[in-house]
Amino acid sequence: MNPLTPYLCVADCRAAIDWYIAALGAEVTYEPIVMDDGRIGHCELAIGEARWMMSDQFDSAGVAAPDPTRGSAVSLHLMVADVDASAARISATGTTMARGPEDSPPAGRVAVFVDPFGHRWFLNQTVP
Repeated sequence: MNPLTPYLCVADCRAAIDWYIAALGAEVTYEPIVMDDGRIGHCELAIGEARWMMSDQFDSAGVAAPDPTRGSAVSLHLMVADVDASAARISATGTTMARGPEDSPPAGRVAVFVDPFGHRWFLNQTVP
């Protein structure tokens, strides 16, 4: 199998790490590499088997966070055991669900939100 690992860019990587831990239950799997100017050049997070890499913005490398006035060009899809519990945890951070939680046959139970850093997420739970 060929895994595809997203590499997210955010405007404030330290805040994003804290938010993903609090809201999604993520864990840091590769400690942040801090650049000379204090920005985070690389870190890795995971939720179960779902993994992603992340950094602060680096204009010199053409790496920019999403523009909040334009919406997300990419959506992240995360399978969870309980969409309702996950959505409640995210909502407790002040983040609004754009959709759901709701049943969406044949996909299952679904919720959608945009995180505080401009990335759009689908939460999905398989329903028997």
